Amino acid sequence: MEMKAYLSELGRAVDGCLAECLRSPGVPFALLEAMEYSLLAGGKRLRPALCLVWAELFGARRDDILPAAAALECIHTYSLIHDDLPAMDNDDLRRGKPSCHKRFGEALAILAGDGLLTEAFGLLLASRAPASQVLLAGQKLVRAAGAAGMVGGQVLDMLWTGQGRTTMDDLSRMQSLKTGLLLQVSCECGAILAGAPESGQQQAATYGLHIGRAFQIVDDILDVVGDTQTLGKPVGSDEDQGKVTYPSLIGIEQSRKAAEAHRDQAIRALDGLIGPQAVFLRQLAAYIVTRAA
Repeated sequence: MEMKAYLSELGRAVDGCLAECLRSPGVPFALLEAMEYSLLAGGKRLRPALCLVWAELFGARRDDILPAAAALECIHTYSLIHDDLPAMDNDDLRRGKPSCHKRFGEALAILAGDGLLTEAFGLLLASRAPASQVLLAGQKLVRAAGAAGMVGGQVLDMLWTGQGRTTMDDLSRMQSLKTGLLLQVSCECGAILAGAPESGQQQAATYGLHIGRAFQIVDDILDVVGDTQTLGKPVGSDEDQGKVTYPSLIGIEQSRKAAEAHRDQAIRALDGLIGPQAVFLRQLAAYIVTRAA
């Protein structure tokens, strides 16, 4: 409960920032409504929370890093809006509500995603950290979110769906790009913006790499054994669409063991780190592999 309370506290801080960050003069109301519909629909706020925790671990003030944390959630939300589109995964439900394109139509959903992605980099630039640290964090984020990262991973997912020839190495690569890198860079950005030494930045990257992989494996498992009400999105859609997942290749039990192995490696990456943030990160890694949503 300590970990969940801390996560909720971080989530509330992020939500407060998100509620204000898009309200710039000149934004058409229809676009703002569609962007906020998805952005403020709830969720775990895991990526911004990781950014904030790693920043606080290395001595940064939360308020100074909040814009960067909000940027990560904007990028994550844009990716969900676009993933749900009929041309992609064609999902009608997200976070227990109709997907953005079901509520506002495809064209406005696409533009809402475009707007969130673009605004994210303005938010990152608003972080109160030395310019060199903001620049480095920005470079990491661009790579994680772009063609060599999340977008590239989505392309591989589309290309390989229904092909029946995907190997474990292919699956690991695709999931690392599509999901893992953004979780990894969330940790890295927090450490970088806090001015952590290179060793600390590497610990953040290693931790983020392994919880990202564990998170996606558990997502694959929940698509088989979870329920729609708890998850807030349809279950069984991976199998229906012919997607290759960990359970489809190695079964549920071996998938759980793979997630647990990544959990253990994430926890080992925290060796030598102390304080409430380090305790939280250890507890979070354990929680990720036992979560039900």
